[in-house]
Amino acid sequence: MKPMQSLHTYPAISDYGFIADCHSAALVSREGSIDWCCMPRIDSSSCFGRLLDWESGGFCKIAPAVEFETSRCYLQDTLVLETQFHTGTGDLRLIDLFSMCKEGRHKPHQQLLRIIEGIQGEVALDVHIVPRFEYGAVRPWIRKYLSNSFIALAGCDGLLISGDILLHQPDRHCLMATVTIKAGERRRLSLLYRLSQPLDDGWVVPPDIDELDQRLEETLTLWRTWAAKGKSADPRNELINRSALVLKGLSNAATGAIAAAATTSLPEAIGGIRNWDYRFSWVRDSVFTVHSLAAVGYPMEADGFRRFIERSAAGSADELQIMFGVGGERRLEEYEVQGADGYCGSRPVRIGNAAFRQLQLDIYGELLDLAWRWHQGGQSPDDDYWAFLKDLVNEVGRNWRRKDQGIWEMRGRARHFVFSKVMCWSAVDKGIALAEELGRKAPLECWYGLRNEIRNEVENLGYDKKRGIFVQYYGAKRLDAALLRMPMTGFIAFDDPRMVRTVDAISQELGKDGLVLRYASGTDGFKEPEGAFLACSFWLAECLSRQGRREEAHEVFEKAMATGNDLGLFSEQFDTCSRKMLGNFPQGLTHLSFISAAMALDKVSRQSGKNTWKEIQKN
Repeated sequence: MKPMQSLHTYPAISDYGFIADCHSAALVSREGSIDWCCMPRIDSSSCFGRLLDWESGGFCKIAPAVEFETSRCYLQDTLVLETQFHTGTGDLRLIDLFSMCKEGRHKPHQQLLRIIEGIQGEVALDVHIVPRFEYGAVRPWIRKYLSNSFIALAGCDGLLISGDILLHQPDRHCLMATVTIKAGERRRLSLLYRLSQPLDDGWVVPPDIDELDQRLEETLTLWRTWAAKGKSADPRNELINRSALVLKGLSNAATGAIAAAATTSLPEAIGGIRNWDYRFSWVRDSVFTVHSLAAVGYPMEADGFRRFIERSAAGSADELQIMFGVGGERRLEEYEVQGADGYCGSRPVRIGNAAFRQLQLDIYGELLDLAWRWHQGGQSPDDDYWAFLKDLVNEVGRNWRRKDQGIWEMRGRARHFVFSKVMCWSAVDKGIALAEELGRKAPLECWYGLRNEIRNEVENLGYDKKRGIFVQYYGAKRLDAALLRMPMTGFIAFDDPRMVRTVDAISQELGKDGLVLRYASGTDGFKEPEGAFLACSFWLAECLSRQGRREEAHEVFEKAMATGNDLGLFSEQFDTCSRKMLGNFPQGLTHLSFISAAMALDKVSRQSGKNTWKEIQKN
């Protein structure tokens, strides 16, 4: 339990829980406040956004009117969050969710549902609803609508606010209530997003109380039905299941896209300017995600994303981008929200991401690897998909000698990043394997030569012969934690002496208090340092494990795992000095890397006859 603190701004990132419905997403604080919510999609503008501007961003808070302590958890196998408030007069629970329905793939409810239940005694609650659209730029007009319902309107955005909490309106732009909840009582608050329309009683009908209760039960059933698909195949540790649910929550049910994170502009350094919008579908991160989900029993997500990319690229490698909007949008123009305070004063607040224009050569390898694993799972590409894959390999032949921005999408000058070249090799290698196994027509002699040419160049120009290690880019002395993924591509064995030395060098030169930086400070041209990159820390643990270095692997893994919050959620980065999360949250890349490392450690431990990491973490 965490004692109540005095009123303060900008809670730690770790204070938040994540809820989603595979369309929209929200963050709920320990104090019962929704401080970030985007509807109807994860990349829509916020309707509650004080996470990025405490005074103007808007929020929806339900919390005791007296001093309290909190404890919280997810209801088993769901993204339904339960927060318990403990006061001197009684206890209650607050259940937060996005309601879901069987038809929700294309017709979601678009509804935030907050349910209050008395546990024992009685508790006086304060309810504050302060919607703000367009990242806090617009204070909507709130007016009474039907019986005990209100609508908040601005431009094309609209919220229908209803339930059985008696709300009053102190001014045109907010709603409030004070309500006492006794043991056994239940109250409900519904916030239903709808596009704004001319005001009349036919705009939308508020769901009644029975319907709200049914939506809670249906949502629980749908999440648990999905979670059971993985458990029935191979029961996993609770934290792995939690990470799988987070990754599912970041997906878009209608399109198959997978967002990298639920937020924008949470800083990589407090007060710094490395604040990016991650609410889009990166090819690389999404491929990693579907690999991790497939490994724990959820293969359908891989097929959904495969189709999403093929559609978004219009079936042609020429039209491929490194990232798309979750609806397949191509133009993700970046702009700054003028006047926004930013999390803890970290400005600017950015919407959109200019990286969509970058050349990042590794995505060819990621997509061919996705196709290869899909094939290994018993599926075969049809003629159209094979034509797309063949185009991808040929595109590698045309582009692999170019400099690019790399996996970390550097905004400085382009370079010959070693990992990008390795992934070009991987694309050709997987293309050859598919063509040979499927008997498909392909310019194999050309591809054989291309594969050898790329390998020879990487082993010569991307390798420091004096130190016996691979480097960040051709001719560099610097290291890059992305190199930890080289053996996962098949380019080099985990236990190859060159890889062992590279792993040791990364651990020594990029290690920070047991975690791993993605590259040396200043490499990207920004002056301020950033936190340890948690996905890289899990990559290191996986490499060490697969090299048979069990104790070292567990040490790194446990330090990285300890950066999660009490709900099992991970951010992008971690400040080892302040012991605080940094970067966008929850971060899909961290969660999927955790799954991969946990499974690798468990497999190696079982093969050795030693305790698994799950047993070790209990000691």
